[in-house]
Amino acid sequence: GGKMAARLSGGENRLVSLPLSRIRVIMKSSPEVSSINQDALFLTAKATELFVQYLATYSYKHGRGKEKNALTYSDLSHTAEECETFQFLADILPKKILASKYLKMLEKEKRDGEVGEGEEEDEDEDEAVDEDVG
Repeated sequence: GGKMAARLSGGENRLVSLPLSRIRVIMKSSPEVSSINQDALFLTAKATELFVQYLATYSYKHGRGKEKNALTYSDLSHTAEECETFQFLADILPKKILASKYLKMLEKEKRDGEVGEGEEEDEDEDEAVDEDVG
């Protein structure tokens, strides 16, 4: 591991471009992680880097940004929505919508939620009555 660490600290010929200190912080934020082996840290960083490259390349190839020779946020969010591999990112890369539209959605969710909760309470009461009868 010594040689690898030495090469990592070198400026331009670094094997990984993501900051290892930040990745260590993220890994340590998991309660199951007590100590992080240097090789595990490096491999996690490299895997993350390759994953981000894959996400970017895929989104660019399948997105509209190609026309402008650019990768756009909407290309990334479209990938998260449409491609099964990346669907776990859908919450992190939501489609951009206008604030006004979002507020309307929140209001609707709140209304629907209140109705939904009411129905659930009724069902619970019915079940309790059924148990008493039986």
